Amino acid sequence: MPVEYLDLPRNADERTTLIAFLEWQRATLARKCAGLTADQLRERCAAPSTLSLLGLVRHLAEVERGWFRRTLALQDVEQIYSSEADPDGDFNNVDVADVEEAFSSWHGECEQARQIVATRGLDDTGRQRTGQIVSLRWILVHMIEEYSRHNGHADLLRERIDGAVGY
Repeated sequence: MPVEYLDLPRNADERTTLIAFLEWQRATLARKCAGLTADQLRERCAAPSTLSLLGLVRHLAEVERGWFRRTLALQDVEQIYSSEADPDGDFNNVDVADVEEAFSSWHGECEQARQIVATRGLDDTGRQRTGQIVSLRWILVHMIEEYSRHNGHADLLRERIDGAVGY
């Protein structure tokens, strides 16, 4: 069942509220991509930008993996689409990217994140690559911000593709 705005708790504890907002942001990206063809998902916003809906899905799979698995759980996992040689590979290489694989990867990373979050408290910490210590609370707030920003991009991309707005 998709998460809708009215599903967001209005008087819950901090953890429940943060997780609900993150889930709603994830669902918003899924709604922005729903019903489009592979070619539409690959469509770039405007030259010279490489921004596309498929690129956003791939990027957010990387972001989920980075914050929850590498930073919080301290797992030694590689990037999925990007590399040292192509740090923006998540956005750059969508022309022949497998759409099903990208969505499967994103969904898989979201599920991994849910499992990690379920076993930790808001004050539990992880370590960024820079050495900075961050709490789960900070990561959840940052992820809501990350999705919110990119869902704004997704709004514009979707409207440009087929005129769909407001959902």
